[in-house]
Amino acid sequence: MSSEATEERVLDAVRARRELVNEALDEDIPMSEPERLYEATRYLLQAGGKRLRPTVTLLTAEALADVEPLSEEYRSFPALDGSDLDVMAAAASIEVIQSFTLIHDDIMDDDDLRRGVPAVHKEYDTETAILAGDTLYAKAFELMTQTGADPQDGLEAVRLLATTCTKICEGQAFDIEFENRTEVLPDEYLDMIELKTAVLYGAAASTAAVLMGADDETVEALYRYGIDSGCAFQIQDDVLDLTVPSEKLGKQRGSDLVENKETLITLHARQQGVDVDGLVTADTVDGVTEDAVDAAVGELNDAGSIDYARDKAQELTDRAKSHLEVLPDNEARSLLEDIADYLITRGY
Repeated sequence: MSSEATEERVLDAVRARRELVNEALDEDIPMSEPERLYEATRYLLQAGGKRLRPTVTLLTAEALADVEPLSEEYRSFPALDGSDLDVMAAAASIEVIQSFTLIHDDIMDDDDLRRGVPAVHKEYDTETAILAGDTLYAKAFELMTQTGADPQDGLEAVRLLATTCTKICEGQAFDIEFENRTEVLPDEYLDMIELKTAVLYGAAASTAAVLMGADDETVEALYRYGIDSGCAFQIQDDVLDLTVPSEKLGKQRGSDLVENKETLITLHARQQGVDVDGLVTADTVDGVTEDAVDAAVGELNDAGSIDYARDKAQELTDRAKSHLEVLPDNEARSLLEDIADYLITRGY
C-alpha cells in the first residue's frame, strides 16, 4: 500500500474515533465551578487534536477482543473474561494526560500558540493555566478508576498511568538539562524522547490490554509497540522541522536549530564534525531567512544526518510492528500497523 493510501486509511480510522472521543471528553470533563478554571481546563481539549493516542487505545481493545472495528459500544466493551468494560474512559484518560503535558510544556517554553489558538497561559494567565493542567492530571486518574475493570486490573492500569506521568516529567527534566550540557550522545537523546514522548504511546497501547485482563507477555509487547512508535514519531518531528516549508509547518522551519535544541539529527552531525551551533544565524530583524535554513539543511544532508534520523525512525517502526504479533490477525491490528507507518510518513 502506498504511503498516501496508508495515510488516508489511518486518518479515516482516527476521524471516526475522534468524534466519539470528543463526545466522551465533553461528558467526562464537564463545566463546573469555578467557571474560569473549568473553561481553561476544557479550552485545549476543545481546540482540536488528532486524538491519535486514544485511537490507539480503542484499536488495541478492538484487536484483543477480535471484533470488527467500531462494531462495539466502547462504554460497554467486552473484556477477555466476558465482563463489560468502559474502555472509552481509559482512552479519554490518556488524552487528558496529553493535554495536561501540553499546557505545562507551553508554560515552560513560553510558547504563544498551540493547535492554532493561543496557548492556555496566553488566553488566560499563567496561574490559571497551571491549575488547569493540574486539574486535568487529577481528572485523568479519576477517569481511569471508572472503567469497571476487575479491581486488580484497574489498580494496575492506575499504576501504569502514574508511572507514565513520572517518566514524562523525568524526560522533560532531561530535555532541559541537555540545553546546558556541552555534549549529549545520540543514545541519551533516544532515552530522553522515550521518557518525554514515547511512554504515553506505550501507555495508550497497553492500558486496554491491562484492563481487559490480557497476559503479561501481551501487555509488554503492546507497551513496546507504543514505545518504539512514539520514539519514531518524535524523530519524524525532528525531520519535519527541517524539511517542511514554514507555511505548511505552521512555524519557522528550522526552529530547532534557531533555538539550539538538540535532536538526533544535530547530535549525529556533531559526531561528523559539523559546527551545528554556527549553522543558522539571524539574518534579518525578524529571524532567519529560508536561504539560511536551506544552507543549514544542505550541510546536515551532506553529513548524512537527516538520512540517519530517517533510518532510525524506520528501524523503530519495523520493530514496533513486530510487537503486534501477539494480537489476533484482524482489521484493528492492521490499522495499528498502519498507524506506526503513518507516524513516520506524515507531513510529506
